[in-house]
Amino acid sequence: MKKQKLPELFVVAAVLLVIFVILPILLTFASTSATNLFETLIDPEVARSIGLTFLAAGIASALGVLMGLPLAYILARRDFRGKGLIEGLIDLPLIIPHTAAGIALLMVFGRQGVLGKLVRPLGLFFVDTLAGVVVGMLFVSIPLLVNAARDAFKAVDSDLEQSARVDGASAWKVFLTITLPLAWRGVVSGVITMWARGISEFGAVAILAYSPKIVPVLIYEKFQGFGLKAATPIAAILLVIVVLVFFVLRSLAGAIDD
Repeated sequence: MKKQKLPELFVVAAVLLVIFVILPILLTFASTSATNLFETLIDPEVARSIGLTFLAAGIASALGVLMGLPLAYILARRDFRGKGLIEGLIDLPLIIPHTAAGIALLMVFGRQGVLGKLVRPLGLFFVDTLAGVVVGMLFVSIPLLVNAARDAFKAVDSDLEQSARVDGASAWKVFLTITLPLAWRGVVSGVITMWARGISEFGAVAILAYSPKIVPVLIYEKFQGFGLKAATPIAAILLVIVVLVFFVLRSLAGAIDD
């Protein structure tokens, strides 16, 4: 089949967009030496911050799976009054400025917040703790998982589920053996996107849990205190790690689907 010729303007616009995305990343790598990157990587503060960032994003993603998949399945399979409102509410973290999200979370999880006061006797605190970092990441990234999983569940033929139910399978067994395996690619894509969004979060986390410092907060602190030269190597290391892990997870998701 003969390929359709693309409008020249489309090609120019596409090239400009790719350059717009890739150029800042390339310049970040080019502006720091391998020696500087290695010295930064073995810095205990940086290593500790990287470990904390990935740990918190992993916990947030796991919590997102536990809470988000049930909601995504309900939204995909049930029509009910207020469904549109629920879908709109879930999407709110995507449009709320994340500094404002941090203030809102502080009202709930702060030491004087609604939930913060309730759990304080149990020794659970969210301000300047790992738990606070997880909450901040979870809040801003959960819509990405819910939306991806909902669309994946919608794509599964509901007749297959109904046939299994007629044959005597329980709702839980149908979900685990039919729905989830068929929707696996979309669910995994949602988890990866949620994880990546959590890694990159700054505003909400900085207000609720500035310390212990995740990498985005550390980069900001270094930039504010010591300038671009001090912040660039940390930013470059984060970019390398995130890109590598992101592509590995994407590849694994593709292999599982095949």
